[in-house]
Amino acid sequence: MSGLLEDIRSFLDERVLPEEHAFLNRPFAEIAPRLTVLRTEAKRRGLWAPHLPAELGGRGLSLTQFAHVSALLGETPIGHYVLNCQAPDIGNCELLAAHGSPAQQARWLAPLARGDIRSCFAMTEPGYAGSNPVWMGTTARRDAGDYVIDGHKWFTSSADGAAFTIVMAVTAADAAPHARASQLIVPMDTPGLSIVRNVRVMGDAGSQWASHAELRFSAVRVPAENRIGEEGAAFALAQERLGPGRVHHCMRWIGISERAFRLMCQRAVARELSPGHCLGEQQAVQHWIAESRAEIDAARLLVLDTAEQIERLGARAVRDRISIIKFHVAGVLQQVLDRALQVHGALGMTDDTPLAFWYRHERAARIYDGPDEVHKSAVGRRVLASFGMGEQP
Repeated sequence: MSGLLEDIRSFLDERVLPEEHAFLNRPFAEIAPRLTVLRTEAKRRGLWAPHLPAELGGRGLSLTQFAHVSALLGETPIGHYVLNCQAPDIGNCELLAAHGSPAQQARWLAPLARGDIRSCFAMTEPGYAGSNPVWMGTTARRDAGDYVIDGHKWFTSSADGAAFTIVMAVTAADAAPHARASQLIVPMDTPGLSIVRNVRVMGDAGSQWASHAELRFSAVRVPAENRIGEEGAAFALAQERLGPGRVHHCMRWIGISERAFRLMCQRAVARELSPGHCLGEQQAVQHWIAESRAEIDAARLLVLDTAEQIERLGARAVRDRISIIKFHVAGVLQQVLDRALQVHGALGMTDDTPLAFWYRHERAARIYDGPDEVHKSAVGRRVLASFGMGEQP
């Protein structure tokens, strides 16, 4: 494992980081060919899709092993992409590998694993709180051997240029709340499916993989064999995806925090900013650096321990720990980024470093996959219930 991490570190330093400035300052479509070259090289070096089993071209890493890789790749905004383990494709690959039919795996999973196509996942809707996947208005009604989908989604990450989406839609409105919806594979060129826009995130609409789209489904017809798993299983499948997915996110956030920490320290010791002095001589900066180091290290250990528990006990058994890492690491990320940006001054507001990009896009870490407040309340209620809250006197 240490050898793989060393190889990835060398690849990032030698080949990936030199392309970072172009990614931050130019449309994704312009630099995509250069990233394709890097993706090809990642395959040649044996670094491709480390989360996938060998039969799909990957390294077959466990969740805990991949967590270490994800933290390393998170140190640059394009790290996961060049190794084909970027969201949302990583989650869709894992979903199709575990629950896709042989036909779905041949048509969609195989080319996704090879990096020939991209995908997206359509769940969040403008009219419903995205923190609860049982709340949605998009429907899929049966019509003979097809489903006909009508609805409105947004923040469908990477829909621009994707080959297909996995959409969550209500298939049984009268069923129990957690059995109402199903997941359906919808090719993006299906009649009736349209991309309304790429949603601007703090002024940045992005493009292709680096974007979040608003989608409309108007009488979109797909065959019933495009359903993943049983009808009504969407919530269970989404929850199964979210446990490991939160580990992926958290370790990526830790990688971002590590890079921001390194940039902050480098800036703090740069004497050319003030002849004869450096920002690191200021006690406030010293405190920020000490606090950031402690917070990042503690967050890393917490996430790695949670990943190990997921592998040993299953995600449901450790759902409180999964919620805890989600809100805790998102908070650490925001704190460390803010300190790093402050140390950089006006430079931190530019795209000459990745700090402003992360500050724009990763503020949402405290919102997506459930707002921090939802996770804190869920954990708090269960902890208090263990002390007797809610019991009849």
